[in-house]
Amino acid sequence: MSPLPPTEPAVSGAAEPLAPAINKIAEVTAVFWLMKIIATTLGETAGDFISQTLNLGYSAGLGITGALLVAVIFFQVRAKSFHPALFWAAIVATTTAGTEISDMMDRTLGLGYASGSLLLTAGLIATLAVWYKRDGNLSVDPIARTDAEITFWIAVVFSNSLGTAFGDFLVDNLGLGYMDAALICTAIIAAVLILHYTRAMNEIALFWIAFIFTRPFGATFGDFLTKPLAHGGLDLGTYNAAFVCILLMAGIIAATLWREKRERAATVELDPARERT
Repeated sequence: MSPLPPTEPAVSGAAEPLAPAINKIAEVTAVFWLMKIIATTLGETAGDFISQTLNLGYSAGLGITGALLVAVIFFQVRAKSFHPALFWAAIVATTTAGTEISDMMDRTLGLGYASGSLLLTAGLIATLAVWYKRDGNLSVDPIARTDAEITFWIAVVFSNSLGTAFGDFLVDNLGLGYMDAALICTAIIAAVLILHYTRAMNEIALFWIAFIFTRPFGATFGDFLTKPLAHGGLDLGTYNAAFVCILLMAGIIAATLWREKRERAATVELDPARERT
């Protein structure tokens, strides 16, 4: 997932290196995956809060979360640079809408989580196929063009909806407890880590596998936090669980921005000329 090579300057004379493309996707590090898991947990609890706690139903819930998703993605795509709060708000919006999509396919349309998972898998594969045919790769480093970013967010919606459906399939269809389902997803994520460090599989493929399976991990963990004790949960309620997730995400974003600010200040102190670049 290396950045695109710089192009030759159009003017004659001494060649000046062009600035690297601005990537509008968060850097994929351990913090990225931690934030992704918390975001999926928040999306699960927020989706359940809208459709179940407020008793609005899945159709109304999808209408609300879908409108929010479109609004947040609009501002994310229009932004000229990477904004951590906006990016992660978009991720949360996709996970919240994905919760409603999965539940509506199962409970309103009667498709069941297995059939719903197959449909969502087909949608994700089709989206990635279009992306690959157009760009020749599925790299998220960098994503700066508008068409690539829109395709990325479509793939994210499908993958987060699929993750929700798969997590619910493990619990409802296979009869596993929330922690057992989370352990299965953890085992898959651990396998991805092993493949990553041993370089036994393509990095981009590993990214999308991890992206998909962190969703059911977060979803089942969200269910574990909110569901009644009789159903194997902690019965914290959707409101309390969502509030905790928001605080965690805000704290991580603030800590990351503070660290980056200190690193920039240290760089400028060592090389004042960089302050003008």
